[in-house]
Amino acid sequence: MTAQRKPHSAESTSVEVLEEIVERNQSWPIMAEKYGVENPLPPWKSSLDGLCDALDRSCSTDDQLDFTFKERRDEEDELSATKYASLPYPENQLMALAHSLMQRGVIDEAELRQRLASIRARLEA
Repeated sequence: MTAQRKPHSAESTSVEVLEEIVERNQSWPIMAEKYGVENPLPPWKSSLDGLCDALDRSCSTDDQLDFTFKERRDEEDELSATKYASLPYPENQLMALAHSLMQRGVIDEAELRQRLASIRARLEA
């Protein structure tokens, strides 16, 4: 049985934890300059690419997901160009993906906050 798709506007919804991240203005170019890192891409970019590839494959084969490959990519493009346009690439892509997955219930805000706190604790240790 195929899940019913509900039309929605991703741009019109706000996700508090993501808004807080945007407000901190800790994009890779700023952080790389602050810490003297010369790599133009953040270390997490390859993980983001892998996650997007896995989602693309899952969207085309999993009837339980409520979005198709095209819908996911279109939503990511829309959010990157609008809601997260103030962020540089690939941060805008990451935020758009997180926004889309949270809006669709793949991950919730409490879980994302917990994961972010765990990562920050490791980085600050």
